[in-house]
Amino acid sequence: MFVLTIDQAGSQHDVDRVPDLLELLRGVDVVTPFERSVGDEAQGIPASAEAAIEAALLCLRQGGWYVGLGIGGIEHPLPASPREGRGSAFVAARTAVERAKKTGDRAPLAVEGPPGAAEAEGVLALIGRHVMHRSRAEWRILDRLQPGKWGSQTAAARELGIAPQSVSKAVARSAWTEEWAARPAAALLLAWADKASDAEPTVDGKAAAGAGRPGDAGHRDTDAPGTPGGNLHGSGGTPTVAGPDSAAAEAEGEGN
Repeated sequence: MFVLTIDQAGSQHDVDRVPDLLELLRGVDVVTPFERSVGDEAQGIPASAEAAIEAALLCLRQGGWYVGLGIGGIEHPLPASPREGRGSAFVAARTAVERAKKTGDRAPLAVEGPPGAAEAEGVLALIGRHVMHRSRAEWRILDRLQPGKWGSQTAAARELGIAPQSVSKAVARSAWTEEWAARPAAALLLAWADKASDAEPTVDGKAAAGAGRPGDAGHRDTDAPGTPGGNLHGSGGTPTVAGPDSAAAEAEGEGN
């Protein structure tokens, strides 16, 4: 199973943004809803790999969050609140969020768990880099597109009153098509790691508390050759729609 632990960056010098985060994640499919766990931190149990990816990318889009995704077992019965949860997925999520704080110039996201977690992190870091660096003008266009739907770009151009070429440029510049092509790859790797976690050692029918901790087989060696270093979507509410001319001009101008 999957657990997301999300910690506010620079909270000592900022207002409490956890309520906004919980509102942002309200639409994510979950087993246990996201809620404040302690201080400026939130935690939740996504219902699937796809839901975990959606939540993580929403956080990266909004910015100002460290995102730790843990994969592993969760003791049953499943908790009504993530604060009551126990199991290796929670341990892995804690390890991941602490590592996400040390990612440097990379996306502040880390994934911990059985084999497949490190590879999933590599894909999510690439997607996250594009998500984090999109401009407001690009998001005004992208938020009106539907992945895989023919005519979506034309409809967005018509709604915004801009040229279809402006939409095409925003899509190409923001790597939006590449993001949606890569999401299934990340989901596949997360599902692979989740399946591996089903074989974790158990104690009296429960997931072993130490599974997923540093030093376990599932923990990645960040110094290993060829391994990505330990360094590793709405921003809340409906985007503001600028006037037709300003949307096109701003989208093109910000890409120069």
